[in-house]
Formats: sequence, C-alpha cells, structure tokens
Amino acid sequence: MFCELDGLSIYYESYGEGTPILNIHGYGIDHHVMSNCMEPILKNRQGWQRIYLDLPGMGKTKAPEWLKNSDQMLDLIVKFIDRAIPGRNLLVAGESYGGYLARGLAYQMPGRLDGLLLICPVIIPDKAKRKLPSRTVFVRDEKLLAGIEPSERRFFERMLVLQDRRRWERFGQDILPGVKARDADFNYRLIHNGYGFSFDVNRLEHPFEKPALILAGRQDATVGYEDALSIIDHYPRGTFAVLDRAGHGLEVEQETVFNCLVGEWLDRVEEFLKP
Repeated sequence: MFCELDGLSIYYESYGEGTPILNIHGYGIDHHVMSNCMEPILKNRQGWQRIYLDLPGMGKTKAPEWLKNSDQMLDLIVKFIDRAIPGRNLLVAGESYGGYLARGLAYQMPGRLDGLLLICPVIIPDKAKRKLPSRTVFVRDEKLLAGIEPSERRFFERMLVLQDRRRWERFGQDILPGVKARDADFNYRLIHNGYGFSFDVNRLEHPFEKPALILAGRQDATVGYEDALSIIDHYPRGTFAVLDRAGHGLEVEQETVFNCLVGEWLDRVEEFLKP
C-alpha cells in the first residue's frame, strides 16, 4: 500500500495487529531485507503490528526532486509515523543506514519510541572516518561464486564473510530486489551530497532508557563494530553484541543468534510495556 506525503507515495507493507514496529532498511535496497529477517521471528508472536517501508529512491517509493539529504529523509519518516501510526508509541528497527535513521528518531522523538533495534548500524556517516576491520572470509564456495553475475558477485562478496549457497539464496531474496529497483542517480547524489545529518545524532538530550538491542558484525568491513561501542552510554537499557563470523549481513550469517537476541529484546519490551 502507499502513504501519500508531501507529493510522494511511500510504499509500505503492514502485517498483524498490536504494538507497531517500524522497520527501516539500509541504503540502496528495500524493505525485503527487514521483512525477511523479522517476519520469521514476529509472525508467530501475538500483539505486534509490523510495518516495512521503502525509503524514497528505493524499492517502490519514487524520490522527489526536492529530497536532497538525510535531514529531509528523517522528516519524511516522522511524517509517515504521524500518518500511519497516529498518536501511538512504537518500536523502531533499522539496518545499516536504516539504523542511522532510527537513531535520528531516537534523537527527535524519544518519547514516542518504546524500543530500538539497530542491526549493523551506521555510526559514522563519513566512511573515511570509520574504524573498519580488514576484510575476512570464512566460507567461500568458489563453484557457486563462478556462476554469479559479476556485479552481483562483487556486492555479495563485499557484504558477507560466509559466501555459501544458503547465504546467496537469502541475498537473492533480501538484497537484490532492492538493488534492481533503486534509483541509482538519486542514491548517488544522496550518499555524496547529503548522507550525514546536519546535527550530531549522538548528542541525545537524555539517555534512551527503553529496551534496545545493538548488533554489530566483528568482521563488518562496511560500517565496522568499534564505532558502535562508542554510543553504549546513550542506551542504558541496551544489549550490545558483536558477533564473530559476521560481516554486513549479520542477520543472515548468524541467523540463529540473531533470532534469539531479537526475541529476547521483544521479551524485554513486553515486560517494559506491562501496566
């Protein structure tokens, strides 16, 4: 379905009823990366409304000419929340750039958020300033890789440290649909001219004292893990986990641990929300 805002149509999918969880995907992909990792956990739990949106210029949401930077992107998400989830508190889950935007929501509207999940979040928008580990590969199926289209193979190899058939199948389900649908020109302009917020997203007025979960891959050479540890004091109710044998596809590479930790986070939110 579509939500009409400021002259653009934001595509989103909604499942279930109950406490809303807004899921925000990473840069240059679409909602599939979030729905495919969150639905197996949430579809059998009662009391949760799951909302998966496509950011402008990605998936089925077209980018308007006036959208130039992440401040505007964040403002659109706030308006989307006011339209799709009016007057209600919610949880926010964000992956990579979506994690950066989720932290922007914690900065701008902390009173509306009852929980926060960050998956391989962007902490430092300027990649040149990130603390990144060297690239490592633990599993590499050469026969599989030889049969993959070169541009898709390069993307797959860059993101994951477990390069086997199971992860490639998930990559095809979670990542490639968004890559093929994205507005490449818009994505290029945004990442080069307006990717970082104009404000310091780490300077929260008060610590975020709701249940949080921050997950980082020990071998994530895209956003790293060390920078995520620097924000730990902002989330006194946060579980921080740095997972071994995990790159920028942590939710797929360490699926069992991911499912367990997200389930425990939801348990903590349910306890927090009890009257």
